[in-house]
Amino acid sequence: MRNINIGILGSTGSIGRNALEVIENLNKNDFKIKVTFLSVDKNIDILSSQVKSFNPVSVFIKDEESYNNFRKRNLHPEPEIFNGEENLLNLIKRDNYDLLIVSVVGFSGLKPTIEAIKSKKRIALANKETLVVAGRIINELLDEYNTELLPIDSEHSAILQCLTGENGNDISKIILTASGGPFRNKSLKELENVTIQQALNHPNWSMGNKITIDSATMMNKGLEIIEAKWIFKQDISKIQVLIHPQSIIHSLVEFTDGSIKAQLGIPDMKIPIQYAITHPARIHSDFPKVNFSIINSLTFEEPDTEKFECLRLAYFAAKEEGTYPIVLNASNEIAVNLFLNGKIKFTQIPEIVKKTLNNHKSIDNFETEHIYEIDRTTREDILKDFMN
Repeated sequence: MRNINIGILGSTGSIGRNALEVIENLNKNDFKIKVTFLSVDKNIDILSSQVKSFNPVSVFIKDEESYNNFRKRNLHPEPEIFNGEENLLNLIKRDNYDLLIVSVVGFSGLKPTIEAIKSKKRIALANKETLVVAGRIINELLDEYNTELLPIDSEHSAILQCLTGENGNDISKIILTASGGPFRNKSLKELENVTIQQALNHPNWSMGNKITIDSATMMNKGLEIIEAKWIFKQDISKIQVLIHPQSIIHSLVEFTDGSIKAQLGIPDMKIPIQYAITHPARIHSDFPKVNFSIINSLTFEEPDTEKFECLRLAYFAAKEEGTYPIVLNASNEIAVNLFLNGKIKFTQIPEIVKKTLNNHKSIDNFETEHIYEIDRTTREDILKDFMN
């Protein structure tokens, strides 16, 4: 399918900007991709540039002040401009696009993803939290509405590529690779005094603040474990994490005969984004590629779950199931926000998550309304305790 209409949630973030570069590249290669709508939080300067380049039918701006300011800009041609959650959901219900790229941060990706599935749209998902908190429900909806979810995360895209052509061959193990983040070689004692800027200084990837902090605590990899469980329908016991500092191998799949397949590429999100858009086809791109002649080594090591306790807590939530993953995600989002605002130390992030999980009474049979309620009360309780 070379004629595609696409909507992008989170167009001014790292994934959204990369997605628009990919679309430009594909349109140079005989694709006809129309960007029908863009949604942003409040970065209207970048949005203005995107509107001029891609001429979307509609834009959605979450922040009300930014929405009002954007309306005064008199762009030509001017798109429809919306604000308010109900208007966003109405945009998603429209029939003027085929594929929705979900690259908003955190829990906010859940409701629009559900709405898009119910509208029978294909989903290209770069929002881990949606599957973390509602994996079972999302899979049930995908089956009910007979549509498809394709991962944009480099690790899950790698697994998808490794499984292509395997025709149901039995998986022995899924191995998610992790760079180890900026603190791979620091001791637990040293982590007590790391600064916000140090935590945001990822060695390999350029990402938004929240996901960069998650990478520093390795909660990002913990969320990916739960995501992989639901995307690939595997028991958590078959999902392993391996530190790979070079970030060239993006993940591996071991089959029951002992064969292992890996997907390799430079640490650049454009590759998995393009694969999600063109799947199952591979299309020429002008983006940089791996030069093996300058790679001295590819190394691997086991993660230290004492130092990176968030990874251990994520495994706990994944194994226990129920509503633990909802609490894991909500407590982590609040803790990361507190750290980024200078309210807590870096090492307090896993402490808050652990305490919240320990205090939670899990529910096994939950529905969508329970997810919103548990997410809300978890956040409120943490902030209440913190203020007290």
